[in-house]
Amino acid sequence: MKAKVIKKDDIAGFLDSLLKEYEVFAPVKRDRLVVFDRIHSGKEAFLNYTTSITSPKEILLPQSETLFTYSSTDSAADVEVPSGEERPRLIFGIHPCDVKSLIFLDRIFNEEEYKDAYYLGRRHAMVVVSMGCIKPRATCFCTSVGGGPFSTEGSDLLLIDIGDEYIVQVISDKGEKLLGKAHLEDAGEDRLSLMKRVTQDAEASMAPKLNIDGLKEKLDKMFDDPIWDLLAEKCISCGVCTYLCPTCYCFDIVDETRNSGGERLRLWDSCQFPLFTLQASGENPRPTTKERYRQRIMHKFSYLIDNCGQIGCVGCGRCVTECPVNLDIRQVLTAISNR
Repeated sequence: MKAKVIKKDDIAGFLDSLLKEYEVFAPVKRDRLVVFDRIHSGKEAFLNYTTSITSPKEILLPQSETLFTYSSTDSAADVEVPSGEERPRLIFGIHPCDVKSLIFLDRIFNEEEYKDAYYLGRRHAMVVVSMGCIKPRATCFCTSVGGGPFSTEGSDLLLIDIGDEYIVQVISDKGEKLLGKAHLEDAGEDRLSLMKRVTQDAEASMAPKLNIDGLKEKLDKMFDDPIWDLLAEKCISCGVCTYLCPTCYCFDIVDETRNSGGERLRLWDSCQFPLFTLQASGENPRPTTKERYRQRIMHKFSYLIDNCGQIGCVGCGRCVTECPVNLDIRQVLTAISNR
């Protein structure tokens, strides 16, 4: 794998050069929080962060988007669909766990029988420049779910912080093309040795792996287990875990009308909300918090394996740090595993 080196002081200029060709999204600081947003200057990027409060999934799956607009008269109706023409996009400074979530969403929105043109229009030809986690949070557990703080899966370039510089690992042809005009020098043995120490220290600092071997097999037999009453006792169905989760993708479709026209919108929704499964008849198959919380765990760690061949969690830890009642999914998985 090729490895180049770039000085931190040169990152802003590098991003400015990319802005001429790409619509660039990067971590930015909003008050005391870090979020991913479109930048218009390389100086806006804030790379010295641990975990962004929100995931970058909104770049590909907006919280609210117009699917089409419509208007009508007594004799005709007109529907206008967004052109779908997107400027080439680049995500810069995304962590490996969030890159893995994009791979997961690709699987969901690019199924053989159903391809989401809105998602795929944004995803097409997107370049992904990830940044390794040299200081993983205590709540990170990516290594327990098949990831790692320096995983290259799904990235075109991977940046690793070694002090005043970044080692840039070239992973794909798109990544190599991106660096073509930067004229970066090769990383020598000294820098590569330093990178190895940095990555080893970061991996050693992570909490021990969760023992979730055989978790799906246990879940498949636990649908009616009384443990769900206990696990869901603290949950207040606020939905923050699903809104911050990089792999949650549930949405609602609504029409907003105005006079003789309107628009159809796709909006994020959550399986943790009481109205999510409420039917027109008044029947609700998940009437209490217990059924809704069970659905969240069963979907991520059982149903998705059946339907997609993978679990729906990347171990980013956002649902742990931001849960208002400290309902820790790691403790939940451990309790189920020990059942």
